[in-house]
Amino acid sequence: MSLALVALITLSLAAVWLSYSQGWLLYYGDAEAHLDIARRIVDSQTPGYDQIGTVWLPLTHWLMLPFVRVDAWWRSGMAGAIPSATCFVLAAMFLFAATRRLWNSSPAAIAATALFALNPNLLYLQTTPMTEPPFLACLMALLYFTVRFRQTQGWGALVAAALAACLGTLARYEAWLLLPFAAAYCILAAKRHRAVVAVVFCLIAGLGPVYWLFHHWWLTGDPLAFYRNEWSPRAIQHGLPYPGRDDWRTAWLYYRTAATLCAGPVLPFIALAGAAAALAKRVFWPLALLALPGLLIIWAMHSTGGSPIFLPTLPPNSYYNARYGLAVLPLLALAASALVAILPPGLRTAAATLAIAAAIMPWLLHLSPANWVVWEEGHHNDAARREWARQAAQYLGPRYVRGSGIVSRSGTMIAIYREMGIPIREVFTIDNGLPWQAAMQRPELWLHQEWAVAEGGDPVQSAVNRLARLGIGQDHSPCYRLEQSIIVGNAVGNAPVIEIYRRTGGACP
Repeated sequence: MSLALVALITLSLAAVWLSYSQGWLLYYGDAEAHLDIARRIVDSQTPGYDQIGTVWLPLTHWLMLPFVRVDAWWRSGMAGAIPSATCFVLAAMFLFAATRRLWNSSPAAIAATALFALNPNLLYLQTTPMTEPPFLACLMALLYFTVRFRQTQGWGALVAAALAACLGTLARYEAWLLLPFAAAYCILAAKRHRAVVAVVFCLIAGLGPVYWLFHHWWLTGDPLAFYRNEWSPRAIQHGLPYPGRDDWRTAWLYYRTAATLCAGPVLPFIALAGAAAALAKRVFWPLALLALPGLLIIWAMHSTGGSPIFLPTLPPNSYYNARYGLAVLPLLALAASALVAILPPGLRTAAATLAIAAAIMPWLLHLSPANWVVWEEGHHNDAARREWARQAAQYLGPRYVRGSGIVSRSGTMIAIYREMGIPIREVFTIDNGLPWQAAMQRPELWLHQEWAVAEGGDPVQSAVNRLARLGIGQDHSPCYRLEQSIIVGNAVGNAPVIEIYRRTGGACP
């Protein structure tokens, strides 16, 4: 196991170094947002607990807290890469331990771990501050400890399984729907004290959803704000139709295609044969647990109205949530390992080597990251955002005087100030709560920052326009003059116009 750990750490570090050296760590707009949420908790005009915000679950942000305090790590994105890479290593090690315990075979465990860890889409994603690596770590821990509990009936394994499930519910919402299945399994697997097992597991695992409901009630007065406020997936989707909505067949097609693009063309076929072998050996729970995240995503695509997947190989031939296909990578890896486990001991090492080589060969033959759908999704969708952030930072950097202040809506715009190397506490944003609302409603009284950075049509632009209307003929009224407009066109994708204003004082023209 120690050699596996060393190999995984080396592999993860190599991937982080590649992403860092190529500037890929924050390709995803969501990665930028997750990093900056964590930074706002410790660096904001109103730092503290409330900066966790709503909708996005908090575990990813909590894991970054020790690292975002270091300015250089926040500015480079390394503060997000460190916990994600750690979660990747933990996920792979728990998969190794669970597979070896299931099959009593080290070659089978090595095969499952290698098929999981050598996937270039996952290797890239584990260098970014996204929610998938922490979720996978929790899922693999849940797998290991539930398998261990069945075999040992130990209370420690039960509590560890419940803790893994609880943490999973604070990483991704799919884990909420895993809870009843995991609880039912632990109850059925228990050979004694089933009522106690049920109480212990449910009390510990259920703390995550209960906490999150209370968190939203505390911040907004609505415990379900994450499901129905303006930032929820349903609201972002605006009820628009997409492939798979109310159509099980299309939802299955799109998710199956996403899984194949993420896993590669060979692994699903190996896994299909392996699943048959695993079922023949009466191994049901591990396959069921690892299949659930993918099934839940298909259900969400069909039923919730906020979980579309767009793929380059299917209409409308674009990228959105393609990375969701990685949710079944552990299932494919574990199922494939069953083919190794059913062979005589003398053939298992050769079979594991053959399975690994067959699965990774397509990736080796096409080494370009353009063939990694997860990398390409971030590269394609957020190119325009990265470009206007670079241009805005380039313009503001030499002109901004520390302490003079910037007003800006926040969100991915924080990338501008991160690239400038100024702390978030110098920026007045929507995340500052009531003071922000007051400034947007009465800018003539409360807006005093020297610079304003607006995205076309956002509240900052409206406040600046309000000042212009109020300032006509009143020399004492402040004014913001447009200094720079940044327009990123079709060469790298469309993006809103970014307008940079500077406070002049006096009458507005």
